[in-house]
Amino acid sequence: MAERETSAFREAVGGWASGGPGERARELAGRLGVRTAVLLEGLSDLAAVEALAARQGRDLAAEGVCVLQMAGAMNVGRYAVTLGPPGLGLRLTGLCDVRERPFYDRGFGRAGAPADTVFACSAELEDELIRALGAARVEEIVRAEGDLRAWQTFLRQSAQVGRPRPQQLRRFLGTKKGRKIRYGHLLVEALGPGQVPAPLTDLFATL
Repeated sequence: MAERETSAFREAVGGWASGGPGERARELAGRLGVRTAVLLEGLSDLAAVEALAARQGRDLAAEGVCVLQMAGAMNVGRYAVTLGPPGLGLRLTGLCDVRERPFYDRGFGRAGAPADTVFACSAELEDELIRALGAARVEEIVRAEGDLRAWQTFLRQSAQVGRPRPQQLRRFLGTKKGRKIRYGHLLVEALGPGQVPAPLTDLFATL
């Protein structure tokens, strides 16, 4: 039931942020006891955060934390206003790519929320995870997932010749719909002790 209501809350927030009514989101926020909203750019980030929460044995929903993906950092202003002080009055935090940090700073500022709980990845979250695991380990995961042939075909593309392996892997993960989401989960699951990237560690320390 809680999982279905969390999904319903996310959907209601998305509708409200797009200009729809907010009553359903308010009702569900109260019923679920939501106190904190984690704003993420997309589904692959959501998969990684949820996988890390499971690894750490944390039930974020039970802690009053709702993790939401916004289908792009440019939507952060609308979500911050909807969920932050002008809307539901929730505490806001987030994770983003470093190039998208200005969107978060402006969006949180527009909502009157402090932006010091937004944590930026050096390039993007997949890059952080690849560097944490090492390219060789990520290639092992690619093989184990049955993507070896696709990976080898990708490497033969002229645009990939001579590029550093981590960059090739990062680009490969984004070449097929759904692949970044699947590997966002898999790469987090593969992390060893002490390998969790700093932006994720810092984010979870605030929750």
